[in-house]
Amino acid sequence: MGTYAAVVLAGGAARRMGGVDKPALSVGGRSMRDRVLAAVGDAAPRVLVGPGDGVPDDVRVTREDPPGGGPVAATAAGLALLDPDTTLVALLAADLPLLTRAAIGDLLTHLAAAESPAPAAPVDSPSGPRAGAVRAPEPVDGVCFVDADGRRQSLCGVWRVDALRAGLTGLAVERGGSLAGAPVRALLARLRVREVAWAGAGPPPWFDCDTDEDVRRAEEWVR
Repeated sequence: MGTYAAVVLAGGAARRMGGVDKPALSVGGRSMRDRVLAAVGDAAPRVLVGPGDGVPDDVRVTREDPPGGGPVAATAAGLALLDPDTTLVALLAADLPLLTRAAIGDLLTHLAAAESPAPAAPVDSPSGPRAGAVRAPEPVDGVCFVDADGRRQSLCGVWRVDALRAGLTGLAVERGGSLAGAPVRALLARLRVREVAWAGAGPPPWFDCDTDEDVRRAEEWVR
């Protein structure tokens, strides 16, 4: 799959579920948080932003500033723990119990393909069409899954670290220095995003659990 890091966001308030520690809820005998961490088991480093009780020893743990400040603030906190030479990062919600390593591989493949040169194509010149020229690839800052209704699954994607950091810096300036409460869509509006439809076998890897009913559906899928 290539070298990449992972930042898993686990600090949400889960208001629709009574404020429970949602990522710690079990699906198929394993917490959703641990399922997500397992899906990026080949990432280095893995960073968890949120409560870190019981996580593997190699997972770096931090909290957003302020705690409960939302996913954009949590993204900034997670990126701060990456190694200086990290270029790619999977940015993931911690409530994706159906996420798999194959799905992460699919995202990485799409991001790599987005920067591959296009096939040779004729280029107009004063003397007529000229074959052999290669179109420059369209720059892409990251890829994320999109569901069947066309909704971006923003916290199930892979991104270029420098682009994310630049987006966070610009957004912080726009908001007077604070990222607390900033919506993810405001961050992604600053990035060039390639949307990816899930074409693999099995349930959608971007399925997140916002309600008790979602958790029950996920349980049925993993049986």
